[in-house]
Amino acid sequence: MRFVACCALLALASTGSLSGQSPGPGAAAPGIPADLIEFSTPDDNPPSPEKIALGEKLFNDKRLSADGSTACATCHDPEKGFTDRLQTSRGIRDQVGQRNAPTVLNAMFFETQFLDGRAPSLEEQSKLPILNPIEMGMKEPDEVVAKLAEIPEYRDEFQRVFGRPVNYDDMARAIASFERTITSGEAPIDRFLRGDENALTEAQKRGWSLFNGKARCMSCHAFNPSYPLFSDGRFHNIGVAANKQNFEDLALRAIAAVNSNDLEEIDRMAIETEFSELGRFLVTKKRLDIGAFKTNHLREIAMTAPYMHDGSLATLWDVMDHYNKGGIPNPFLDGGITRLGLTEEEIDDLVALMEAFTSDRFAQAAADEMARQKRVAEKQRPERETEVAMGREQHRGDAIPDHGEKDPAQIGGRPLENQD
Repeated sequence: MRFVACCALLALASTGSLSGQSPGPGAAAPGIPADLIEFSTPDDNPPSPEKIALGEKLFNDKRLSADGSTACATCHDPEKGFTDRLQTSRGIRDQVGQRNAPTVLNAMFFETQFLDGRAPSLEEQSKLPILNPIEMGMKEPDEVVAKLAEIPEYRDEFQRVFGRPVNYDDMARAIASFERTITSGEAPIDRFLRGDENALTEAQKRGWSLFNGKARCMSCHAFNPSYPLFSDGRFHNIGVAANKQNFEDLALRAIAAVNSNDLEEIDRMAIETEFSELGRFLVTKKRLDIGAFKTNHLREIAMTAPYMHDGSLATLWDVMDHYNKGGIPNPFLDGGITRLGLTEEEIDDLVALMEAFTSDRFAQAAADEMARQKRVAEKQRPERETEVAMGREQHRGDAIPDHGEKDPAQIGGRPLENQD
C-alpha cells in the first residue's frame, strides 16, 4: 500500500499539482525504478498529499529562520536545480558558510545526507539547517515549535495531517516527505542506454567512451539500472580538500581535537570552522575518511555549478582539469585518483556528455548554464596543468593506462556487434 501511494504521489508531483512549479518536483520520476522509490521511503513516514503539501509550505517559509530572511528554498532554489549557485551558501544576516549547497534532487535515494553523510535520513537532515547559527539561526527546537504554533494555518495543518499539535519531529517528517518528491530521471543518457543512438550527439558519444575508459569516471559514477544515479554513494578524498591550507597539519590537529558525536556540533564544525575540509572524518573519526566527501550523482550536473564540497571549481571544465592532473596530492588521497592524460578535445567531449544527464524539464536552463560556463572557461582555466596531466613534469609514478582500440562504452550494456 505504501509503495502504491508513493508512486501515485510522484506522479502527481510530475504534473506540478503538489509543488506549484510547472513542471514540478518529481517530473522525471518515471526514469527511477519503482522498487528504488519503495526502498527509499521509510515505513515510519509514509507519504500523503496533505503531508507533502505541508512540507512544501515549510520548505519555502522564511519564517522558520531567526530573522525571517531564509528558507530551505533559499539554498535549494528549484529554478537553479535546487541549489543556490553560490560557491558556499549564505544564511541569516548574510553569513557565509564553508560548504556548497548540494542539490536536493534525488536526495531521497542516498543512504545518508549532506556531503559528509552526517545525517542518517532526510528527516534528520531537515532539522539541522534551521538550528545552525549561520544558516537559519533558530536557537532550539522549542523556539521553532513555538513560532510555528503561533501561525493559525500551521496549527490547523499539523493537527489535520498528524493528529497532534505542532512539534519538531513532525515538521521534519513533512519537509522530508516533500523532498522525496524532488526527483530527476529520464535524460538523453537514459534513452541512449536503451538503444536510441540518436539520443546523444557525436561529441557526447565520444565522451561516453572516455567516461567508461580513459577518463575513469565510471570508477565512481558507473551506471547501474537498479540505482541509476551515476554515483557509488561512497566517500572519497579526490584532492579538493587539500587546496586551501596545510591539510596534513589540519588533519593531525583534528585527530586530537575532533571527538564530538553530537550531530548539531558536527554540523557546526562542518559549516562554520576550518575543520570543514576534513569531510567524512568529522562523522566517523576514521583516518581513512580524512578529506573524503560523498560522490555526487550526475543527474542535472550541468545545472548545479559551482562544484565540489566547497564550490571551488566554477565550471565543468575545471572539474575535468582537476581530475586530469590527478587532483592535489595529500596523504589521504583516494587510491583511484591518478592523472589521466586527457587532451583538450577529450575534455570538451566529456563536458558535452555531462549535459546528457539533464532531464527534459531542465533542458533549456542547462543549455543556458553550459553556454555561460563555456564563456567562463574560455577566459580562465585555473585548474588546468597540462604538463602534469600528460606526465611531462612532477611525475608521480602513475602511468596513463593504454586502453587499446576497443571502445569501452561498448562493453557492458551496449551492443557489441561492431567489436572484434
